[in-house]
Amino acid sequence: MTEDEMTKPKQSPQARTALTALIVGAGPTGLTLACELARSGVSFRLVEAAPGPQPGSRGKGVQPRTLEVFDDLGIVGRVLAHGRTAMPIRSADLDGRVQQAGAETVPDRPDIPYPASLITPEWRVEEALRLRLAELGGAVEFGTALESFSQSEEGVSAVIGQGSEAETVTAQWLIGCDGGHSLVRKQTGIAFRGETREAVRMIVADVGVDGLDRDAWHMWRHEEGPVNLCPLPSTDVFQYQAAIAPGQDPDLSRATMQAILDRRSGRTGIRLHEPEWSSLWRANIRLADRYREGRVFLAGDAAHIHSPAGGQGMNTGIQDAYNLGWKLAAVTKGASPALLDSYEAERRPVAADVLALSNARLEQAIEQKSIPTHRDARITQLAVGYRGSVLARDDRAETALLRAGDRAPDATKLMTMHGERRLFDLTRGGRFTVLDFGAMAEAATPDVRTLHVVGQPAGPDDIADTEGHLARAYGATGRTLVLIRPDGYLALISDAGDVSAVSRYFAEIR
Repeated sequence: MTEDEMTKPKQSPQARTALTALIVGAGPTGLTLACELARSGVSFRLVEAAPGPQPGSRGKGVQPRTLEVFDDLGIVGRVLAHGRTAMPIRSADLDGRVQQAGAETVPDRPDIPYPASLITPEWRVEEALRLRLAELGGAVEFGTALESFSQSEEGVSAVIGQGSEAETVTAQWLIGCDGGHSLVRKQTGIAFRGETREAVRMIVADVGVDGLDRDAWHMWRHEEGPVNLCPLPSTDVFQYQAAIAPGQDPDLSRATMQAILDRRSGRTGIRLHEPEWSSLWRANIRLADRYREGRVFLAGDAAHIHSPAGGQGMNTGIQDAYNLGWKLAAVTKGASPALLDSYEAERRPVAADVLALSNARLEQAIEQKSIPTHRDARITQLAVGYRGSVLARDDRAETALLRAGDRAPDATKLMTMHGERRLFDLTRGGRFTVLDFGAMAEAATPDVRTLHVVGQPAGPDDIADTEGHLARAYGATGRTLVLIRPDGYLALISDAGDVSAVSRYFAEIR
């Protein structure tokens, strides 16, 4: 055997059959994408260079819109069970005064099922997604790293390695969900513009704590910077965060973290255990020039990295995957490949807005020497939408409150032949849904469900809007037709009841 033969990547049986997608990186973004493809019956492999699940809380805030994504994927119960919504914040000012505020929530409304952000460690989110992926027949290939790849008009050929073994995998698409240091992004040559602010640093750690209650998120302001301890639900540890100013010791030892806490809190009765996980975070704020190069896509931190202020990064990546997943599945099943062009067009502006929001909150934190506690509607990501997208069509006035491209509202008190349901119960599952308020539409294709709004349910697809929540949420007339995308956004609204508009919509994307 020659040396070339000895070093040539081995071909596995999987490699000989071209996959639809090779997903690189099994954080929340890659796992969400894998779940979306698995439930659509799309072939994929999900590889992760790390030898096993990543420890540490890292991101800990799950926003209401992301909870809706998890609802659709069938994991929201697991995520909620390991978290806490509307956690109050107890903050001590520079003069020692202590204030406690309840976490802000969206007012109780039938169109919003999850009115508050959830605190839960990121590893719990990944755990729930991995369990769901296993239920769908998929798995993470841990200890498997992307080494290189090339692409052609027909597909992507990638070399992946596991220890000393390597194999060549062919796939129609390669999706880089491999974080801020993304090898996929670097090998495609996509610029990652922004800045790394070495002077803005923060110790982040998961630590056991004695002498502090777990009833609230504790914050202390100090002239040299803030320190805070947030109890992590479903664990016995807190997430420790402390800003480290230029010239300060960034050592991650327990002694350093304890000294910072003592000095800034003014308390001596709080004792830290040895950290279970720790990291030194630097302000690295960047956005990829583009999200696609041929058959290669970027998602999550590979495409955008943010300040943690506002808890937006993990959520934005999950929703990248949710947007891309149904489009990849649709193209695999015969939709026009041009549908994939809408991924960057819809998601990159969202990331740019999120970067602006998190940057503003970071500057506020630096100026006030405190982590911002105010959360406005933008933090929830419920207002994220795609008005103006090529996938958004309606015949409504510009001033209409609800337009195509907006998030599809939920609605409660809907009566079906099987009892009371909410709208999200009926649209769950990753497919298009038509809401017919009286236009007598028929199903556009076999994989599109049509729900007829009637006075009294007589068939399996009939729903009665018993308290008018559905009609109010959608601003519907007696003839309105609404088409909801698989990712829960409004594709089309016709108040004129133009049934042919639905058929034309599908004809254009398919």
